[in-house]
Amino acid sequence: MNQELVRHIDSIHRDKGIDREVLFLALEEALTTAIKKRFDEVEEDLEIVFNRESGELDSNYEINFEVLGRIFAQTVKQTWFTRIREAERDVFFNEWEEQVNDIVTGTTQRFEGDSVIINLGKIEGILPKSERVRGENYHVGDRLRALILEVKKVGLKVKVILSRSSTGLVQRLFELEVPEVDDGIIEIKKLEREPGYRTKIAVTSSDARVDCVGACVGVRGTRIKSIIDELGGERIDIIRWNDDPKQMLINALQPAEVSHIELDIENHKALVLVEEDQLSLAIGRKGQNVRLASKLCGWDIDIMTRQELEDTLKNDEVAASDVEGAPADAPAEEAGAAEADAGQTDVEHATEDVTEATPAEESTDPLPGEELAVEGAPEDAAVEEAGAAEADAGQTDVEHATEDVTEATPAEESTDPLPSEELAVEPADDPTDPATETIQ
Repeated sequence: MNQELVRHIDSIHRDKGIDREVLFLALEEALTTAIKKRFDEVEEDLEIVFNRESGELDSNYEINFEVLGRIFAQTVKQTWFTRIREAERDVFFNEWEEQVNDIVTGTTQRFEGDSVIINLGKIEGILPKSERVRGENYHVGDRLRALILEVKKVGLKVKVILSRSSTGLVQRLFELEVPEVDDGIIEIKKLEREPGYRTKIAVTSSDARVDCVGACVGVRGTRIKSIIDELGGERIDIIRWNDDPKQMLINALQPAEVSHIELDIENHKALVLVEEDQLSLAIGRKGQNVRLASKLCGWDIDIMTRQELEDTLKNDEVAASDVEGAPADAPAEEAGAAEADAGQTDVEHATEDVTEATPAEESTDPLPGEELAVEGAPEDAAVEEAGAAEADAGQTDVEHATEDVTEATPAEESTDPLPSEELAVEPADDPTDPATETIQ
């Protein structure tokens, strides 16, 4: 029986690729666990060891397997097989993890929801919807090449995630089809892709005798044609890498011809001028060409014709002039309105002061000192108050308003004395009259 156990372990080792030591350790662990469950009196120091060559069992306890029964044997078997499946999962995981970013070929087996299950031989690969190329159709039995994107453990199984839309797939295809790329003579500096539509790849050569673009294209396009066929007709632009940003932008926008380039180093933006007939070619279908060129070069690209640039500059100048003129006019209008309000207020105040100083409006009875107001003496209090108001306001409108009000005074319209004035200027009989003293 011992030799049969060794042969059985050797058979599993050959079929599943599991190390013999792992199988022996799994069997020893299964036996130890089952015995501890079967006998409560067994202590934690129980040890079971199999001889790797003869299969003999060594233990610090005496064990009689004949009396343990069928349930004990079934428990040991299930535990051992579980450990074997875990070991087999680890073997598959280590094997496929080393192949991440490599291309594998499989057969479409079935569909599960939005995912396609690919038979890779000993294991199944999963092609999720997010990693599929738009427009590609898959049928059961079709052979398919895909990139291994990720390998992960899920329970006792290993899931291999495949991709058809990754940029790594294109790079690996170039390494398979172009020997110079695989040897390192030609280096793929950068690659940008819109799966199913277009790919731009920048290459450079470490050997001056090797044309990097020509080597990737191949004789009569044989190399690039096989890659395009594998990608379902996806367009591929091979660009020569250049460290000069302007030249790199010119190369990246091919097949369009560029007339002029202006770079904004601070904002990392590029203004590209093209002719009218090259504009649509530079932009590409749905903006694919300029979008991929921008990602490839790392610059924000703005493509215009010369006429569009001139129109844009004119519009900017008009907008700038409008912005500059608006703040200047607004304060002037506000200042004018403020001056008008101030002038109006000063005129009203001056009018009130002069009106209060007019004797004809206050009373018909003559007052002492009225002769001074009639004669327009400069010492008059009303005139002084009006002059002070004019000096404070400094507005000519006040002066005109004061003159108008003064002209409207009845005393200045006629030189004939009023009856009340005659009484005021006639000499009084009483020398003690206060009015007479004041006039004298």
